[in-house]
Amino acid sequence: MVEYGYRRVIITITVILCAVLELIDTSIVNVATTQLMGNLGATINEVSWVIAAYGIANVIVVPMSGWLSIKFGRKYYYAGSVALFTIASVLCGNSTNIWELVFFRFIQGIGGGALLATAQSILVEIYPPEKRGLANAMFGMGVIVGPTIGPTLGGYLVDNYDWPYIFFVNLPIGIAATILAFNFITNQQGVEQYRKNAKIDLWGIILLIMGVGSLQMVLEQGESEDWFESAFIVRFSVMAVIGLVGFIWRELVAEYPIVDLRVLKKGNVAVGTVLSFILGAGLLASVFIYPIFVQRFLGFTAKQTGISLLPGALFSGMMMPFVGMALSKGVPPRLLLPLGFFAFGGFTYWTSTLMISSSGVDDFFWPLMLRGFGLGMLFVPLSTQSLTGLKGKDIAQAAGLTSMVRQLGGAFSVAVCSNYIQSSAQQHRVDLISHVTNYDTPATDRLAALTNMFTAKSGMLAAKSQAMAMLDNIVNRQASLLAYRDTFIYLGLFFVCCVPLVLFTRQKKMEGKVDTSAAH
Repeated sequence: MVEYGYRRVIITITVILCAVLELIDTSIVNVATTQLMGNLGATINEVSWVIAAYGIANVIVVPMSGWLSIKFGRKYYYAGSVALFTIASVLCGNSTNIWELVFFRFIQGIGGGALLATAQSILVEIYPPEKRGLANAMFGMGVIVGPTIGPTLGGYLVDNYDWPYIFFVNLPIGIAATILAFNFITNQQGVEQYRKNAKIDLWGIILLIMGVGSLQMVLEQGESEDWFESAFIVRFSVMAVIGLVGFIWRELVAEYPIVDLRVLKKGNVAVGTVLSFILGAGLLASVFIYPIFVQRFLGFTAKQTGISLLPGALFSGMMMPFVGMALSKGVPPRLLLPLGFFAFGGFTYWTSTLMISSSGVDDFFWPLMLRGFGLGMLFVPLSTQSLTGLKGKDIAQAAGLTSMVRQLGGAFSVAVCSNYIQSSAQQHRVDLISHVTNYDTPATDRLAALTNMFTAKSGMLAAKSQAMAMLDNIVNRQASLLAYRDTFIYLGLFFVCCVPLVLFTRQKKMEGKVDTSAAH
């Protein structure tokens, strides 16, 4: 139902704030790992479960959110999810051991999973057809800005207060959003008969949890468990394959599926889902690789890293309303999407050229602004193109599906990039060591200089050993630096190669094409 006046303003602010909160919590914990290890007596592997639990719960709930909001009523499902997210945040902050925190993070992820896909479809519904590009733009601002400011906000709270405050910060906004949701968000119309007849798709839920949950588990924990060298990862990989195959079969034959995969046949949902995976891959991979590189090799603090990312994210957010207005005036999304792909490819290549030890904070300003431009040109046209032409509950199903795939794309890209950086660094080390011989003049000169430096402090015998150790560290550092550079280059090539996928989108006019009376 289209809303007007102050009601639309309040609903818009409420759902965008909730979406930002949900996305901030995907990355805010990353900067508090040291404090969690110290305060809760946990290992780094145990702390990784705090991050993984939230992601696993998210990716399970997101695709089900369309069905759940119809079955239980959008108003009650959304407000209840905000309340659950808020209560779980308080419980996270009051955890006394690491496994309590992992459990409450999982509960928080269940509540947070509804806030993302549901927020998008609420915005699409309350705006008239000619302004739905703007609605998607405002939602996109939250999606892009949220993960970027998470580490910055987390670093500030941990440095100035304590780790529980990264969860307590959700309390005031969560309480306000719960009250506003109960009072202003309405149940969807035109789905009463569906709600009455729909039976719970128990097998669909079980297979979804088994398939998608196991896949997310593999992607989250694969690196720390040494991938398929671990029986743990092998077991969950088998469960993921069986679960996903069974889930797809079940959802295609069920009368009332928990996730209606038949929506992929409609409009641009299928190609939009593929492009959403690619968008998630670029968004999360770049936010993952860049902070590690600048902190490890250039000595950036967590605060400096967050601040360096912020201008590009804000620029992307400011762009989106203008992109949304352009779409509302009839500019075809398929004309804007290639610009976004090429801009993101340009960002990764430009950044790879700056991956040298002499680079500073200012050097990355313009490449990160180009990243912001690229994401701004991708998210809004993609969201608009994916949902245009759908009717009723199909919008809810498509929004949930594309949101889930976007998250999986991010997890997949982080896993692939982590694995590639390790293997590439090893290969670069082998190549570099082949030049460190008694016949290589630069290598022998460097070794002699290092030996002379240590001789005055440790004596000749110890100096040679120390010089060899330092030379080995230099080789390892250079190998890792080259691996990060390669990763950025290949990530950019991947984005550029995806441009032809835009040609598979069908061109539809936005006006009058989206009947959202039954969307959640």
